[in-house]
Amino acid sequence: MTDNTTGGKNTDRVIAIFRAIAVLIAAALIGYWVYTTTVNPDSKHPFKYGLDLAGGSHLVYEADVSSLDQSEVPDLMNTLREVIERRINVFGVSEPLVQIERSSVVSERRSERLVVELPGVTDVNAAIRNIGQTPLLEFKLLSTSTPLGATSTEVAYIDTGLTGRYLANAQVVFGQGGAGLSNEPIVSIAFNEEGSRLFEDITRTHVGEQLAIFLDGELKSAPRINEAIAGGKAVISGNFTPTEARDLVRNLNFGALPVPITLVSTQTIGSSLGDDALHAGVHAGIVGFIILAIFLIIWYRLPGVISVVALVIWVVIMLALFKLIPVVLTAAGIAGFILSIGLAVDANVLIAERMKEELRAGKNIHEAISEGFSRAWLAIRDSNTAHVIVGVILFWLGTALIKGFALVFTIGVFVSMFSAITVSRTLLLALPISNESKIGRFLMSSGFSK
Repeated sequence: MTDNTTGGKNTDRVIAIFRAIAVLIAAALIGYWVYTTTVNPDSKHPFKYGLDLAGGSHLVYEADVSSLDQSEVPDLMNTLREVIERRINVFGVSEPLVQIERSSVVSERRSERLVVELPGVTDVNAAIRNIGQTPLLEFKLLSTSTPLGATSTEVAYIDTGLTGRYLANAQVVFGQGGAGLSNEPIVSIAFNEEGSRLFEDITRTHVGEQLAIFLDGELKSAPRINEAIAGGKAVISGNFTPTEARDLVRNLNFGALPVPITLVSTQTIGSSLGDDALHAGVHAGIVGFIILAIFLIIWYRLPGVISVVALVIWVVIMLALFKLIPVVLTAAGIAGFILSIGLAVDANVLIAERMKEELRAGKNIHEAISEGFSRAWLAIRDSNTAHVIVGVILFWLGTALIKGFALVFTIGVFVSMFSAITVSRTLLLALPISNESKIGRFLMSSGFSK
């Protein structure tokens, strides 16, 4: 029976050693991949940096939603964000961020803003040109109360609700169908299904009236409605040159704005400032890691060494996830990364303390390791569950700055649980050490114990 027990223990030890070797090899391969994809400038998986680290332009636009039904504002703002994103993507700006920023519900005046971040674009004027003056297309009826011979400033128009949000496509044509001279460029537009129905209803209800076409608040044409127009097609004739007509079509096809916007603030972050912030964050992380490693090794000895190895593997996995997800790193994100290192250390400290208690109770090292992990797991689970809940709430309700912190922090919590419970345990169980010897007891003790 003794021989069988010894043989079973030896088999378990061999299995544990192979598992530990497999973990180390996998970590080394992941680390090598992270290194090669970082030093290779043509890598498909580079680190992606936010505006505060890469430098660039920060623009804030305010949307005029005062005349809109408040129930429609969220959908219109989402459409506005999508339109701006499409326009930015056309110009090839790397990792742009376009987000909606709403005012507090208790404010007297509802404010809807669009925040645009363009990493790498440090010329604000160039950033504004990239976004461009996207046209606001509106169709309005000439008020029947307008007196004959009234000047343009006295003319009253009635909103029809038909705007560029219903536009399907636009194209340049030349004076077709009596819309202008044979060589005059005009813009032909087609509405989507909903817009086609609305256009037909307007033209059927207001036969004999004038339907004015406005582009960015400027009257382009005001044709008379002779009959109901089905099919959802109309033309804009505004004495365009061919270049102007082509530019208008391009802008309309890239997305006519559903609501007017005004640029209210600009900010430029130079690339040197971004580099300084990145280097400062990396330096803080390295210094913090080294200090923690020294503390763990001095105080917890061999379990401390294993904890440091587990933390290195944790860092490698985190960096790989940053590349694969990918995570856009910001200064706040780096802060979340450094903070989650502390959480990973906390889990290892709990495990080491529980193992020390089991060893004092007279158990051998491998029993102490198993029992220590089992006892530490409940505390680690509960504390990390609370951290994840907080991280999710911050990500769900926070601004872009808070979201960057919350995302990295939450990922770090999950990876720290894996690192502490799986990696540390696997490496500790593979240690060929016994507490029957003085060296074994010393290496597994902590603090000032011998």
